[in-house]
Amino acid sequence: MGMKILITGAGGFIGSHLAEQCVEAGFDVRAFVRYNSGGTWGWLEQSHMKKDMEIVAGDIRDMDSVKRAMQGCSGVFHLAALIGIPYSYQSPLAYIRTNVEGTYNILESARSAGVENVVVTSTSEIYGTAQYVPIDERHPLVGQSPYSASKIAADQLAVSYHRSYGLPVKLVRPFNTFGPRQSARAVIPAIISQIMSGRGEVRLGNLLPRRDLTFVRDTVAGFLEIFRSPGLYGAAVNIGMNRDVSVGELAWTIAGMMGVDIRIIEDSERFRPDKSEVMRLRCDNTKIKTLTSWRPRYDLETGLMETIEWFGAHTRRYKPEVCSV
Repeated sequence: MGMKILITGAGGFIGSHLAEQCVEAGFDVRAFVRYNSGGTWGWLEQSHMKKDMEIVAGDIRDMDSVKRAMQGCSGVFHLAALIGIPYSYQSPLAYIRTNVEGTYNILESARSAGVENVVVTSTSEIYGTAQYVPIDERHPLVGQSPYSASKIAADQLAVSYHRSYGLPVKLVRPFNTFGPRQSARAVIPAIISQIMSGRGEVRLGNLLPRRDLTFVRDTVAGFLEIFRSPGLYGAAVNIGMNRDVSVGELAWTIAGMMGVDIRIIEDSERFRPDKSEVMRLRCDNTKIKTLTSWRPRYDLETGLMETIEWFGAHTRRYKPEVCSV
């Protein structure tokens, strides 16, 4: 077997895709999923590759379970996090405990175990509304929601462990990822699931924010390229397309691809607070293209078509009436 790696959040959207791709790449994968009374493994339940992984259950907030999961691993991909922005307004402390303390547990356990390569997942949300575009890794960090503030704290804690203890940390800052298995809280599943409900209307929040959208397989390929690169320790690296689209434009594009006429309704309950809304994110991907061999294989339209087809086979898993965007 190849290098033994730990992937936290392996039952989630990006984590499950990453776990599968790591198996394909020859890694010995230990997939860390959140413990629950049903003993389920999130999206890995349905993965045809789960037999090729060691799946362990625990809680990223619990140092004991993190240390046990870390034993014998030479590398770590840390993806476990609370990511829904609307819920962060209701329970900021949950985000601090999961995103900040959980990242501390990973960093401290990796330091104790002498792990050789630690990839910590950040987010483009830490940049806040773009002060210039495209956004490079030097852009100021601005917490416009409790979620983004918790991720800034985790991001900078990881940097501090590299500078203070020499821990071999790399930071990945993905812009908005989409694709099969994504939560209905995200804008693309919200649009697709509502169109597939057959109601003829799509309820969304603010239609003006612009996002840089990357298909999940390209995001995961970026994780692997960053992991393999020997020159990125202590560095943050964006993953994105350097192309942005508004929420409104996105809804019309998806409806056109699905061949459906829709009416878009701006639902005030789905708006973020005025000063919390991130109005524009567009990725400067120069760094990852310069320092690794990563190149995206999917454009927006190709990724959307594959996503629409997947959702067509999984509509029963989604509740369009409770989408949170």
